[in-house]
Amino acid sequence: MASLDPILHSLSLLAPGGYFIGLHIRYASPLMQFSNYNQDWLDHYTEKAYALRDPTIAWGFSTEGASRWADIQIPDPFGLFDEAKSFGLVYGMTVSCGPVKSRTISSFARSDRDFHDEEIDKIAYLVRRLHELTEPPESLTSAQIDALRLIAAGDRHAAAAAKLNISESALKARLISARQKLLARTTAEAIQRAKDYRLM
Repeated sequence: MASLDPILHSLSLLAPGGYFIGLHIRYASPLMQFSNYNQDWLDHYTEKAYALRDPTIAWGFSTEGASRWADIQIPDPFGLFDEAKSFGLVYGMTVSCGPVKSRTISSFARSDRDFHDEEIDKIAYLVRRLHELTEPPESLTSAQIDALRLIAAGDRHAAAAAKLNISESALKARLISARQKLLARTTAEAIQRAKDYRLM
């Protein structure tokens, strides 16, 4: 996960008005998401159920590439772009990449001016890097799955190790390798990701 932090930092500098990144959207929700938009806008967006009406999301599922919001030719009957302006998201751009079954869609905003072409290119490159770095693994080893399942069931490390007939340090090694493979900071996050990815 630490490898993502420099990319997210670069994106925050390129988009001072904030961003939302939904990585590997499957079954209508992203496997991972990052946002640093103003909390008032996030609350307003959620309250209005804009995710179901957002022209940038519709555009992102129909197109791969990058576009300024002003160039997105998708109807906005609910006035989302006008609403966004009142929260300081005056100029924006959206990037979409990856196959439809695992699409990454992200939007970026500024309050002062539109994005320059070179900024759009840089942001699109960084989003593609995030998409690649967070590609879900195809599988976990049976040892990793067994360790995660026992911890998910509520066993402490010592009890889980005893059930698997291995040392506690061997169990911890399996959990660490599973966390690394799943890009998870904690075992609880690894368990949730493994379930989301249908790996256990």
